[in-house]
Amino acid sequence: MADRERQVIARIAPGVASLDAGQWDALAGGGDPFLSHAFLAALEQSGSVGDGTGWTPAPILVEGEHGALAAAAPAYLKTHSQGEYVFDHGWAEAFERVGGHYYPKLQVAVPFTPVPGQRLLGESPQALLAAVEAVVTQNGLSSAHATFIAEAEVPEFAARGWLIRGGIQFHWRNCGYASFDDFLAALASRKRKQIRKERAAAVEGLEVRALRGAEISPADWQAMWAFYQDTGARKWGHPYLTRDFFDRLGPALGHACLLFVAYRDGKPIAGALNLIGADALYGRYWGAVEEVAFLHFELSYYRAIDWAIAHGLASVQAGAQGEHKLARGYEPVVTRSAHFLPDPGFRQAVADFLDREEEMIAAELNWCREALPYRSSASP
Repeated sequence: MADRERQVIARIAPGVASLDAGQWDALAGGGDPFLSHAFLAALEQSGSVGDGTGWTPAPILVEGEHGALAAAAPAYLKTHSQGEYVFDHGWAEAFERVGGHYYPKLQVAVPFTPVPGQRLLGESPQALLAAVEAVVTQNGLSSAHATFIAEAEVPEFAARGWLIRGGIQFHWRNCGYASFDDFLAALASRKRKQIRKERAAAVEGLEVRALRGAEISPADWQAMWAFYQDTGARKWGHPYLTRDFFDRLGPALGHACLLFVAYRDGKPIAGALNLIGADALYGRYWGAVEEVAFLHFELSYYRAIDWAIAHGLASVQAGAQGEHKLARGYEPVVTRSAHFLPDPGFRQAVADFLDREEEMIAAELNWCREALPYRSSASP
């Protein structure tokens, strides 16, 4: 297709797996494992997205001279609003009550991954957004949604009139700590004591191992799949990712994969899967087949902090939501999404809603900051 106003040549590919890995990764930059060709292709090849999932891969590409990729966006046609972590179910219901069809919609995102990052890959963000908008209007779609966008991308979306929506996550920030004890020293005394008690109780009678890359065996991936299934069944009704995805992830991302596994008498009972970025550790999935007090905090939060300090990473991002992370030293961080709604009436209704929601987010952000456990003289 062509965007006539800017003479942009763009197309929709059948999936990231169909594209040249080198060209895609050159646009993605290499620092974010979730934007890598390997990760997105593994989602497609494992059947985690595609037929029957409600996530139809539709990466949007802008081509330069000789057909080389100049810009790209990971995009999906969605027939539901599951697995996004930016909730628009109310928007869908309102649009359909007045006779519209909200689905399918276009989602610019990394599926099942509430990790802020670049969504407009390459050096032509405005051309790419023009292409995204053209896909929506030419195909009669209700909307396009770019979720968990990088803060630097917000002006690009806003310049074209996309609505900007806020949210809150909780990230741990490394303030130059030399050790976990150094981090604890920045906390109020009561919080330090609480965390030490939690860590001791969590590992009593257990062995915890950190496994990275080739150290993760097929048996370890099988155990992690069992843990993930347990959590997925309780949180979402059924897991989003297939068993085959876990088999592909290790070979695809290699040294970027990090597992914390807890064993009782040599048997794995719980685990947390992380991916390692250029300057952040991303906690993704946790699960257990045995209930142990505080073990979730130990594997998902404290071990991640400890590992990030030891390896000089600037932050730990432990997924969406979770105000309980505040007491563990994770700070509130504003996340952003952008929304293209071509119907004027619908756009105005959503804009009014977002104005009210922004006020609530600001109030929640202030409350969260006041609840942080840091000593006033050591606040990050």
